[in-house]
Amino acid sequence: MAERFGGKYSPGGGSAGPVATPPAAPKVAGKWRTTVLFLTAFLFLFPAFGDGPREMLLGLLAGGLIVLAAWLTREGMVAEAAFNARKLARRPAFPRKAAGAVATGAALAVGGVIADQGLVYPVLYALVGGGLHLGAFGLDPMADKGMEGIDAFQTGRVAKAVEEGEAHLGAMQDAILRAKDRSLERRVAQFAGVARGLFRTIEGDPGDLTAARKYLSVYLMGARDATVKFADHYAQTRDAGARADYETLLTDLETTFAQKTTAFLSNNRTDLDVEIAVLRDRLKLDH
Repeated sequence: MAERFGGKYSPGGGSAGPVATPPAAPKVAGKWRTTVLFLTAFLFLFPAFGDGPREMLLGLLAGGLIVLAAWLTREGMVAEAAFNARKLARRPAFPRKAAGAVATGAALAVGGVIADQGLVYPVLYALVGGGLHLGAFGLDPMADKGMEGIDAFQTGRVAKAVEEGEAHLGAMQDAILRAKDRSLERRVAQFAGVARGLFRTIEGDPGDLTAARKYLSVYLMGARDATVKFADHYAQTRDAGARADYETLLTDLETTFAQKTTAFLSNNRTDLDVEIAVLRDRLKLDH
């Protein structure tokens, strides 16, 4: 895989060493299925405008519930992908996919009411629709991940810090879209990957959180604010000088995060070697 090297003619003037290839952002498998679910809303929306006021309102309600179900389900899939990508993660506070199943069932129940099929059939439609939704998309993560046998307070602090860091990265990637420049979007995505490498390292050893907190909060918050200001300025002026300064900032941040990740990994290996040596000495004494 390719590596990006700093050098004499690279941004940053050669102060940067090699930067490890960043981990890929979490991929959401089967996202297209939520698009299919969204399109089914038109089965209720189009006929609604050819019927009476009651049917129209109920049709709009059913279609709106399907749209809501598709949106909730997609957000739940994104949250689940992020959950699966982390070593330490708390279960989602709000079960979006389950809520999407409820919205789907409610939409089908309203469809039964539109057809004047009494009370029993709409309830059956709701149960079957919700069950099929859960069968197609599954449930949200229902338990915390990677926190068994570890200090709950410390792992909770790490999970919260990583969530805040992810929020800053997400804000950066949203803001740079306003610059309307694909290469800048890729550049920010590359930095986000390097930052996530530090996240994964801290999750592997929660004891590193104190030393890394400023990277997850102060540095990322500053990078977010700089990205917002740059994107708004560049979208209006296409200022090449501002772009060069911004890319240099990303290079400096990327190098700093990569070096910190390497330092933490080195410290973790040193701690492991010490623990093994102590254990060996104890075993020798027992003999």
